[in-house]
Amino acid sequence: MPKRPKLLPLDFGDETIGQRLARLRKERGFTQVELANKLGIIQSLVSDYETDRLRLAAETAVRFALALDISTDDLLRPQTKKSPRKGPSLKIVRRMEEIEKLPPRQQSLVLSALDSILKGASAR
Repeated sequence: MPKRPKLLPLDFGDETIGQRLARLRKERGFTQVELANKLGIIQSLVSDYETDRLRLAAETAVRFALALDISTDDLLRPQTKKSPRKGPSLKIVRRMEEIEKLPPRQQSLVLSALDSILKGASAR
């Protein structure tokens, strides 16, 4: 029987798939609990994937990618050097979208509270 060629280990760059999953989750403003709820799994499984205790099966990778609104390539491929993303974080954008859904009076209250906090922070 002929010998099978040995597979060379993949070079995932400076981060593992689990670390990349954690980074992408945080960039999109999700906690582990929120992502777990979105996937219909428990938080400890998200933690296990992020710490590389569990390996992502193909279907699981697709589910994570869909939940995070990214491609499977973004999840599975090593990160290339990109220029930093400009603009507000996705966490801020999600909150702005929620504020825009509020009635005008509540929007005004939220914005007034934010203005007060920002004014206080800039005075420091």
